[in-house]
Amino acid sequence: MKKDKKKNNKSGKIILIVLWSMFAVGIICGFGLFYGISHEWFGDMPTFEELENPSTNLASEIISADGKVLGTYYVENRSNVNYSELSPHLVNALLAIEDIRFYEHSGIDQRALMRVVAGIITGNDKGGGSTLTQQLAKNLFPRGENLSTIQLVIRKFQEWVTATKLEYNYSKDEIIAMYLNTVFFGHNAYGIKKASETFFNLEPKDLNIEQAALMAGVVNAPSRFSPIRNPERALQRRNLVISQMATYGFITQEECDSISQIPIDMSKFGVLDHNTGQATYLREYLRQTLTDWAKENTKPDGTPYNIYKDGLKIYTTIDSRMQKYAEEAVREHLALDLQPAFNRHWKGYTNAPFSLEKDEIKDLMEISMKRSERYRKMKKEGIDIDSIRKNFNTPTEMTIFSWDGPIDTVMTPMDSMRYFKSFLQSSLMSVESHTGHVKAYVGGIDYRFFKYDHVTQARRQVGSTFKPFLYSLAMQEGEYTPCTTVPNISYSIEMPDGKFWEPRDAGKTKLGEEVTLKWALAHSNNRISTFLMKQFGPEAVIQMARRMGVTSPIESVPSICLGVCDISLYEMVGAMNTFANKGVYIKPFFITKIEDKNGNVIEYFDTEQVEAMDNVTAYKMIELMKGVVQIGTGVRLKYKYGLRNPIAGKTGTTQNQSDGWFMGITPDLTTGVWTGAEDRAVHFRTIGLGQGSNMALPIWALYMQKVYADSTLNISKGDFEKPLSDVALEFDCELYEQEQSQKNQAIEEEEEF
Repeated sequence: MKKDKKKNNKSGKIILIVLWSMFAVGIICGFGLFYGISHEWFGDMPTFEELENPSTNLASEIISADGKVLGTYYVENRSNVNYSELSPHLVNALLAIEDIRFYEHSGIDQRALMRVVAGIITGNDKGGGSTLTQQLAKNLFPRGENLSTIQLVIRKFQEWVTATKLEYNYSKDEIIAMYLNTVFFGHNAYGIKKASETFFNLEPKDLNIEQAALMAGVVNAPSRFSPIRNPERALQRRNLVISQMATYGFITQEECDSISQIPIDMSKFGVLDHNTGQATYLREYLRQTLTDWAKENTKPDGTPYNIYKDGLKIYTTIDSRMQKYAEEAVREHLALDLQPAFNRHWKGYTNAPFSLEKDEIKDLMEISMKRSERYRKMKKEGIDIDSIRKNFNTPTEMTIFSWDGPIDTVMTPMDSMRYFKSFLQSSLMSVESHTGHVKAYVGGIDYRFFKYDHVTQARRQVGSTFKPFLYSLAMQEGEYTPCTTVPNISYSIEMPDGKFWEPRDAGKTKLGEEVTLKWALAHSNNRISTFLMKQFGPEAVIQMARRMGVTSPIESVPSICLGVCDISLYEMVGAMNTFANKGVYIKPFFITKIEDKNGNVIEYFDTEQVEAMDNVTAYKMIELMKGVVQIGTGVRLKYKYGLRNPIAGKTGTTQNQSDGWFMGITPDLTTGVWTGAEDRAVHFRTIGLGQGSNMALPIWALYMQKVYADSTLNISKGDFEKPLSDVALEFDCELYEQEQSQKNQAIEEEEEF
């Protein structure tokens, strides 16, 4: 009995000593904080300025015009939220499992510390003693690794002082928000905003009780309690949090029992990175642009901005709804229609999908090998060419693309390159007619596997979509109208070497007859294009294209009227939009403003504008290009897709059907689509399948169907506005022909008289 009594007395003394020590440390911490001498006592400590602006790595967000986050640039995928943006269930769950006395203590919870000390003495662990504020201090200013016991004790005191500073300078609600912004939830998600998006595709304010409980439970050990890697542990941990919420009165016991039975739903889970999400090709294009911008712009402290760490908010012109419709349209046409047709088209052909001989294919694959990243890395390591070739022909594990989702397989790198070349690609860019705002941007079919951007990077042969440049010149300089008639006969142009250039034209309809320019453009007639080129010359046509925003090299030869030059989709959409914008070229742009992490605007962005032609010429071109949809190569927009509102358009098909184009213009939107394979040797063998009206036009139609169906977008189905300078402009070419016939007859009668 005496021994037990002595033992209890000894334990009691130890507890009293520890408690008095803690009390003394608390007094010292408070005294040091109050007099600002904590640095001298405890070593390097965060200053008040550092507490105001903790040096966490904040992801920069790319934000759509309708307020959706399209993606981020980051070292740590982290974005901050305010307390008002948190679900009350999340706050309650966090308090229940981590710090129920949070609103009662001042950063250090003496009662919790006594519980820890008692647990150490008795060997009965009853939980940790760190408050949320202390955990926040640790997250903001990490301890480092391999600390000695003395260093660890000192670091603990530093955290206490930092926690006291945080409590002194911030409200409780602000501390909760700061804590949730700093913690790591696993799966590359830093902070509650990115965690909510990664786990449930939700904003933090929209989390329900069971989702909030899971989030609050995961932070204790993100890997151990991951609902993806350890679903059973995650469920147990979530239910523990729910039980604690009931214990502390945040929910009823009935709610606890009911919610605990709900399985964890991770159907919306998706790790966020640069390969996933919306507008992946645009985000990569902007990343390169913004990296250059950051080098030229400095923060108030004089250092350059860092798009990966400074938490910038990049506001774009993209509309997330229209972007979604554009991506869906590309996938719908290629995956369900065009690619299966292409595969059937080449089935049974030894050299499929190449229109080349065996030796030519071998040479092409050799070039492709030397352009690959694998080859460049091996070459840089000093590996000889024979060993590299052997590597490229050795089966290896890899993940390849399919329209049904990625496939894990074993394949030689050389075979994989040939496999990837068999897929048709497509790109789409849609611009708001009168502002130049790019509303949708699709650079390819899947950024994870195909990095090449066919909107801004690629220059492809444009075919007959080039003809509007020539016709614009005729409308502007030659005073032609859509109803002007020209004999539909063969024309030739003498070249500098004395030879004559005379293009072929497959169409024989109305051969030898007088045809209107509207009919000629609608049917992509090469003879009339040659006639116009003979009138004006290639250099004048090139200058018109330059005024309309085309910067790609164009050779000054007559054949450009047939579209033999290579131009990017970005340039073509901007140029065609000139017609909708009453003759003023407006350079398509993507960013409206950039803010810093505190919401201060760093820079506003605008675009360039150039008057390329007068508004009457632009209106004439709209009327000309309406004929493509009314009676020409784009007529399926009406009979197959039911788009009967005013649309001006132009299809384009290049040599060997390597490239299919469609440019479609409405009063509100100008949208261009290109379709083809990455390698020009891969294409349909027949014009019926390989023409622009079959490869590209359907994507435009599907996109516009979805856009028109969304009433929230307010996209007009009305007609184009006529120029005020000549409100009498009417282009009913049948009526025009009758009037011309009557005028000619009157002249003849007058001459006879």
